[in-house]
Parts: sequence; structure tokens; C-alpha cells
Amino acid sequence: MSTPIPELLDRLCFRYPAPLVDAILEHEPGRRLVAVKNVTVNEDFFPGHFPGAPVMPGVLMIETFVQGAALLLLDPRSGVPQASVYLRGVDEAKFRRQVVPGDQVRFEVTRCRSHAPIERIHALGTVEGQVVAEADLLLVVVPDRVRIDPTAKVHPAAQIGEGTLIGPHVTVGERVQIGRDCQIGASSVIDGWTEIGHGNRLSPFVSIGLAPQDLKYRGEPTRLVIGNENILREFVTVHRGTAGGGGITTIGDRNLFMAYSHVAHDCHVGSDTIFGNGATLGGHVHVEDFATISAMSGIHQFCRVGRHAFVGAASAVTKDALPFARTVGNRARIYGLNIIGLARRGVPPEVVGKLRRAFRYLLVSKLTTSRALARIQDDPSLACDEVKYLVDFIRASERGVVLRRASRRPDDAVVED
Repeated sequence: MSTPIPELLDRLCFRYPAPLVDAILEHEPGRRLVAVKNVTVNEDFFPGHFPGAPVMPGVLMIETFVQGAALLLLDPRSGVPQASVYLRGVDEAKFRRQVVPGDQVRFEVTRCRSHAPIERIHALGTVEGQVVAEADLLLVVVPDRVRIDPTAKVHPAAQIGEGTLIGPHVTVGERVQIGRDCQIGASSVIDGWTEIGHGNRLSPFVSIGLAPQDLKYRGEPTRLVIGNENILREFVTVHRGTAGGGGITTIGDRNLFMAYSHVAHDCHVGSDTIFGNGATLGGHVHVEDFATISAMSGIHQFCRVGRHAFVGAASAVTKDALPFARTVGNRARIYGLNIIGLARRGVPPEVVGKLRRAFRYLLVSKLTTSRALARIQDDPSLACDEVKYLVDFIRASERGVVLRRASRRPDDAVVED
């Protein structure tokens, strides 16, 4: 089925009658695009090009290939930032037969191995299955400069990276640094001593870097640092740190914060985490990589959420949530190993098996926590980095960890072999 292309065509520096792409038939973002050009006798170039025997000029075949390649590269899903594309060179161009009015040229552009900012594209054109032209294109991709909506209020001292889009009615403070290729949605507010990395996407009404909700805060210059390729949906709030809590709030890379989620002052969030709608962190919380905090859950201040942990919806977590485990409820209890999450993250089955046996010691052996940890460490069949991390996580806990099993059914907490 054909794919509509008005948005992509709008990125080209061409207007009627210059566009030579009529429809996109197939599209693999970042890899390949197949499109068509319907050649009609009323094309502007035919009256002056071999009158009486009209033939589509070879240079316009190359131009058709270039426009298709530009559409491939300018699609945000292709991994190329908002940019302009320029033709740098043509290699191995071959024209196999004439293209005349009435032909429909089906052309395919494929992205080859490239070295930024140069992109190499192989282009092949056919008519009714017969090759009419082919070429290797060398294109240079130049990131756009900053685009700021006229209604936005961006302080002149703020630092904005190339390719970043600032939407309508956005407010950006004096001490803000925003990296390359970010999108800041309408009516968002970014203030304070805030650093944002590259490729982040902020939806409308996001508020980050504002003063912490802590009565001890007296306006000291504390910071918020956010990494790369994070997604912050509508009404997400993230506050900078406090002097008493280390002075900084940090967020890693590739995290998803769904609508209305909140990260309080002095929190430290790793990478590849997921926060459900309304998920909330109190101050000084540490959330490690690959954790999931489901909708409407609250994590008490100073708690930790371990790597690959899963916190169920509407949970109230007042102690550390174990890595690799499912912690659910108000007050939260443990429901065994987070098997689904570990499988999605590609953890090997043999490691999952060792974690299962380690959780047996912790949850169903009736041993005290200290004795269970000793048994785990003394069991050579459980030796692996993940089990060692689990033991270290528990030993390092200052608030204690959630080890209370669910009481609804005894076997809810039992992890079967």
C-alpha cells in the first residue's frame, strides 16, 4: 500500500514543478525506500528536450534518485537528525534505456555503509521490470540550525544544540544547556542549572529543572543533568537537586517517562527504564538500569529500585525494591522473579535459573536474610555476576529491602524450577 509523503516532501527545498517523486510504495526506515515517478507528456522539460521524440533527460533521472534518497534520510526514523541533504557526487552512473512519456519509473534507493556526514546511496530505476538507470550517490547531510517558534521565550544565554526544535510558548531559562536534535514540545518549561543531552523528546507541558519541592531549599545553584534519547511525555516533572542531597538530580539514556510521572530532587535514574503514567519518585531515590515502575506507583524517599526490577501498578514502595524481582502492592510485597522482564532484556536462561534458586533461599527457605545470603554465596552452582549483584544490593541497603512475600496465595512468591 502506498505511503503518504507530504510531510517528507515539505522537508525538500523543491516545489512544483521540481518534485519528481509521486508516491512511496515501500519503506524500511534508515535502510531502503521504493517510490515511483509517473512520466507524463506535459512535463515542463519535454517541449525543449528532443521535440517530436521526447525523452526524459538523464540528469533528471539522477535528480529523481536524489529526491528519493533525501526522503529516506530525512525521515526521523532513519536515525538522521533534522537536516538538509546535498548531492556531493555520482559514481557508476549507467543509463540502460530511454524513459519516455507514459512510463512509470519504479526506483529503489538503498542506504549503504556511510561515514557521517557523507551518506552513500545505491539507486536503481526500472520500467516494467527492465532496468533503465542506476547510480551510486554521495550525499552530505548537514544538520539544521536551531529552530525556535516565534512565541517561545528562550533566554539569549541559553545554549541550544544544532537541529533542536523549540515549540510554541516554550520557556527556556538562562542557565539551560540543550544538546543536538532535541524536540521541546509546546508550553514546556526548562529552567535552572539544567543540562540536557542529545536526541531527547519532550512532549507538551513538560516541566524540568525547576526548584525542588523541599522546604530546606534556599535557592542554591543545584543541577539537573539528563542524558541522551529520553522520552518525556505530557506533564512530566523533574526537579533539580538540593545542597543537602548532593546538589544534583541525574537521568541516564533511553528512558521513557509516561504522562504525569515525577522525579524529585536528588534522584538518580539509570538508563533504559520505564515509568508508567503517574509513577512518582520521592527525593533521593536511586533507580537502576532496566527497571520498570508501573502506573500510579510511589517510591518512598531514600529507597532504591534495583536493576531489572518490576514495580507493579499502584504500589507503595517504602523499602528497597530488589533487582530482578516483581514488587507489588500497598504496602509492597514481593512476588518472585521478574521472569517476563528478564526474558525481554535477553538475560540467558541459565542466569535466570540461578536467580530463581537464589530467590528460593530468600523467600521460601525460612532462613533469616543474613543466613540466606550466606547460603547463596557458599553455593558454587549460583556463581554469576547477577547473583553477586543481588547479594551486594541487599547488603548495601540502608532502609532494608522488600522481602515480605505476598500472602494471597503462598505459591505466588514461590519461584518454580
